Amino acid sequence: MTTITTTVQERRQNVTVLFIDIVGFTALVDRLDCAEVRALQRDYFSVVSEVVRECGGIVEKYVGDAVMAVFGAAENGFGPEAAASAVRAGLSVQETLRGRLLAGRFPVRTRVGLATGEVIVDPMAAFDGGYGMISGSVVSTAARLQAYAPHGTVVVCSATREVTDELIAYQELPPVSVPGKSYPLDLWRALQPQAAPLAVVS
Repeated sequence: MTTITTTVQERRQNVTVLFIDIVGFTALVDRLDCAEVRALQRDYFSVVSEVVRECGGIVEKYVGDAVMAVFGAAENGFGPEAAASAVRAGLSVQETLRGRLLAGRFPVRTRVGLATGEVIVDPMAAFDGGYGMISGSVVSTAARLQAYAPHGTVVVCSATREVTDELIAYQELPPVSVPGKSYPLDLWRALQPQAAPLAVVS
């Protein structure tokens, strides 16, 4: 049996991963000059990254029209509020883009998927654009959920819903069967933030 060890700076912890992409991006860019594609991407990435930072997340990578961000990656930084901030970021990005013409010309719709789970965090990778900052199956789960999200929605896994249930209002969706997963994934649509219940003082 092979034992996998981590370097000193790496640590094991829970995080929430957010994936977002543009609906119909391939068909859209097939009609555009590469300079127009670049202008669209620049505007889009600027909007998404600004919202992610404002909500306390870190952009881990940009790929085509997809953005992957991580919330709760700081040491002892994960908890209900970090996961809820990831959900709020997804909702906020969609609200910011609604009615906006990227690069002054292109209206877009997005879909967002979020998953929460254990990863290996490499803080040093964050100084190199974030690439490879986290490793774990939760990354592929978030990407899959994004791909199966109805257009214009933010969907989360059951773990994300469970940890944020008092902070975000949700609607249950039918489970989805995802290639590579041996069981259907429960799916929840994020509706809006809600106030946490007040603690009862005895």
